[in-house]
Amino acid sequence: MHHLPPVEHLPAPLARRIALAAQGLADERPVTAAGTRQLRALVERLAVVQIDSVNVLSRSHYLPAFSRLGAYPRELLDRLHAPRHDVFEYWAHEASYLPVRLHPHLRWRMAAAEQHAWGSMLRVQRERPQYVAELLDRVCETGPLRASDLGEQRPSTPGQMWNWHPGKAALEYLFFVGALTARSRTAGFERVYDLTERVLPAAVVATPTPPRADAVRELVRTAARALGVATETDLRDYFRLPVADARTAVAELAEAGELLPVEVAGWSRPGWLDPAARRPRRARARALLSPFDSLVWERPRIERLFGFRYRLEIYTPAAQRVHGYYVLPFLLGDELVARVDLKADRAAGVLRVQAAHVEEHHPAPALVADELAAELRLMAGWLSLDRVEVQPRGDLAPELARAV
Repeated sequence: MHHLPPVEHLPAPLARRIALAAQGLADERPVTAAGTRQLRALVERLAVVQIDSVNVLSRSHYLPAFSRLGAYPRELLDRLHAPRHDVFEYWAHEASYLPVRLHPHLRWRMAAAEQHAWGSMLRVQRERPQYVAELLDRVCETGPLRASDLGEQRPSTPGQMWNWHPGKAALEYLFFVGALTARSRTAGFERVYDLTERVLPAAVVATPTPPRADAVRELVRTAARALGVATETDLRDYFRLPVADARTAVAELAEAGELLPVEVAGWSRPGWLDPAARRPRRARARALLSPFDSLVWERPRIERLFGFRYRLEIYTPAAQRVHGYYVLPFLLGDELVARVDLKADRAAGVLRVQAAHVEEHHPAPALVADELAAELRLMAGWLSLDRVEVQPRGDLAPELARAV
């Protein structure tokens, strides 16, 4: 039996830099504009790029590449999905783009839709299986289909996030079980569904489905690479894996020497280190992060790594919001130093800073404001907006207005 190596003790700042490096956020951005090759490498490194429909600033999936690579052409990311199919859409952390190599490793989830799907998706399959089968036949025979092609009305249940008509629910069920996948997205970001075998590369479709335990192990291995240093919960959360499966996979990877046990100063739980993780001496990043960025989506991890308490306030009534509606943490060096509520006013050509807050006890708000102003100008240019305007809300707003 393989014995685990002695537990290494990691200082908190080193753990932070390891995590940043694993996420592609430890270095300054490349000087030249990123192309397809860099984007493909980034998606492979992150493995999960979360998709979200909120478009107040930019659709969320475009932001992680901007944070890491700078002002790249967004259509290059679209092309990775369609027509290239280097990435595919599926439920991972949430709805996400993933490298196609992971498709076989998620088939166990497709096969176990009864346990993993939810809501109207399952309901329509239970109550109207014939209708679901007919929709699949229709796509088989007549080709790609959008939910809006079905001409059904959305049910009027206000405040429901998954407010799907039966046709959309049926298409989403077929998407969940892997019979259909997203061939592309329309200009309005609507999914275009088609048969998976007509969309994904033939080599991926032909790859045998691995046993569930092997697949989960590969997902945990992938998460470990993307996180650098992590607790078991962090590793599990990356692909939202079932507890028992993830625990077994972590134990097996540790046994094989593919995860190393560590104790991180200030963490109350054991950590696991990717043996190949980079350990930079310092981090030089400057980046605004989408609320759905894989560095910040797991709130307890962010608190543990950065001492940064972060809550998404999109669903909080306006009057009760502390920091704003669409708030992006600002990373400088190896610290999260501020947060800004941003909105792209496309009609006026303005990137609006609705509120700006510096982290408590930060010794140099003027420096933070200067760096943030430069980052906001870069973002405005990338989004084809002419200028940045700062509203007088939040303790960093006066300094930021001056710097902008």
